[in-house]
Amino acid sequence: MAAEAPPFWWEKTDWRARALYPVSRVYGSIARRRMVNARRERLDVPVLCVGNFTVGGTGKTPVAIALAKQAKQMNLTPGFLSRGYGGTIHEPHVVDRKQDSARQVGDEPLLLSDHALTATTPNRVAGANLLLDRGCNFIIMDDGFQSAHIHMDYALVVVDGRYGIGNGHVLPGGPLRAPLIDQVRLATGIVRMGDDQAGETVVRQAARAGKPIFEAWLKARSAEKFAGRRFLAFAGIGHPEKFFATVANAGGEIVTSRSFPDHHFYSNGELTDLVTTAREGGLEVITTAKDFARLRNGIAPSELIDKLNVLEIDAVFENANATRRIISETQNSWRDRRLSR
Repeated sequence: MAAEAPPFWWEKTDWRARALYPVSRVYGSIARRRMVNARRERLDVPVLCVGNFTVGGTGKTPVAIALAKQAKQMNLTPGFLSRGYGGTIHEPHVVDRKQDSARQVGDEPLLLSDHALTATTPNRVAGANLLLDRGCNFIIMDDGFQSAHIHMDYALVVVDGRYGIGNGHVLPGGPLRAPLIDQVRLATGIVRMGDDQAGETVVRQAARAGKPIFEAWLKARSAEKFAGRRFLAFAGIGHPEKFFATVANAGGEIVTSRSFPDHHFYSNGELTDLVTTAREGGLEVITTAKDFARLRNGIAPSELIDKLNVLEIDAVFENANATRRIISETQNSWRDRRLSR
């Protein structure tokens, strides 16, 4: 079970963040040296990394999927490379979406595997070579911006417009994975997800550094089918309230909601409680595609799976040509890299 992010991370700096500042400073210094001085493996194919500055959900997985779809339209064979957070298989492994469970490979890789060949392993170089052996000619790293293992031809960082960088402190005093200024320097482009302005600080800093800014939002797929229905909604993601708001915006009425930590694996007791509560209230049950990935392949009782509504979302860019531009610039950077060898 993943630990739940402390609420104070997403609030104005208070005594807790200040008390942890000495530890955050040490953590940030180590993260900075690792990112800046690392010797990254250079692959023989273009590498596009989709990451974030902070821990927690920002919408990077839907963005990675949108980019894979664009790559296919450009006659490329993309492959996803993931650490497989939360999974138990640590050697390089190609995800079998029909047989593997989230406990084995993690929830996000299962979502990605619906769209392109997906490899999981903490050893990203070995995972990338596995994808190359399977015929992929364009690598999309889902996360790994701070991992310092593979050279990135394009580093696209997704920033949540609603939460931004929280209190602006580095772990453990805040949600930043490394000092912001060092991360911005290594980023190629920024995606601001949503219309809210919490990410404005990052956007301004990136713009001053000459980084392109892409605007995007998350859109519910087939939203009309949820209108006028009454739900028990549950989610174990970085910011469950975003999911609840999406259901409401689609016209669904959330009578009861249940929030769980990010990447949460549900116990039989928790699932039974959800089914019972919904039945007693005459409610339908709805969750996220990421949560459903953790429940499928025989993990959850059939009584829940058979009646479960899954809200699927897509990343939609304001500029319809944005994904093509990002793929093309990744290819151009790769070509320049090859010529400079």
